[in-house]
Amino acid sequence: MRIIDCRFDLLAPSAGRRAYLEAHIPGAVYADLDHDLSAPVGMTTGRHPLPDIECIAAAFGRMGIDDATTVVVYDERSGAVAARAWWMLRWLGHSRVAVLDGGLAAWQEAGFALQAGVVAVPNREFIARAQHDWIISTDSIAAGLGRGLRLLDARASRRFEGLAEPIDAVAGHIPGAINLPFERCLEADGRFRRPGALREILASVLGGPGETNLAVMCGSGVTACHLILASKLAGLPEPRLYAGSWSEWIRDPGRPVATGPA
Repeated sequence: MRIIDCRFDLLAPSAGRRAYLEAHIPGAVYADLDHDLSAPVGMTTGRHPLPDIECIAAAFGRMGIDDATTVVVYDERSGAVAARAWWMLRWLGHSRVAVLDGGLAAWQEAGFALQAGVVAVPNREFIARAQHDWIISTDSIAAGLGRGLRLLDARASRRFEGLAEPIDAVAGHIPGAINLPFERCLEADGRFRRPGALREILASVLGGPGETNLAVMCGSGVTACHLILASKLAGLPEPRLYAGSWSEWIRDPGRPVATGPA
C-alpha cells in the first residue's frame, strides 16, 4: 500500500508541504498539487493544467506506485484535493486507489498516530494507460453547450454567480453551466454523504438521474474531480472532466461570461 498526502491551500501554496513535514499519516508521501499533480501554467491554460502523461507517470513512480500498489489518498478533511489524485490515477489506468473519507481529520479523530518528516520510498515503474475520453476540451465545451451537454460547476455559489472572485481575474460562470458546490456532497464532518443522498442531490440539479452527456468543472479542474467521485459513490455514470475549467475559459476574452444564479 502507498499512502499519499495531498493537502494544499490555493491561497498559500507552500502550506500543504509544511503541514506534511510537521505531521502526516505514518508512511505517507507528499503530492504537491502545483508541482506533482499539475503541469506549469501556460498562456492559454488554466491554473492547474493536467501534466504530460510521461511526467505524471514518472511522478507516481517516484511516489513508489506500480501496478501492484494499492493507493490511498487524503487531504485535510473534505477530499477536495485528494479527489484530483484519485481521478488522475484512475485516468491513467490505475484502479486500485481510494480516498480516505474525512481525510486527516478523521484519522486524528480516531486516535491514530502521526509521523513527522519526509518518507523515503523506492522508485517504481508506473505504466500509464491514459483514457483520453475521460476529459473534454474548451472547444468541445463551447460547441456542446446548448446541444445536449450538461456542465456542472463545483465552485461556491458566490463565485459562480459572480458576486465574489478571490482567485481568478474574471467573475461569473460559463453560460448554460449548472452550479453544484462540491461541499453539498459532504456531511458537516467532511465525510461524503450516503449514496442515496448523493443520487438525490445530483438528480435535483440535473432534473433527473443517470445523465450521460455530462461534464464537470470548477476553478482549475481540481474540485471538479470531487463531483466525479460523488457520482461514482452514487452509482451514477462518471462525468468527463473539463480540466481547464473556469481559469482556462476566461483566458480568451471573447468567450462569453454569465453572472447570477443558473
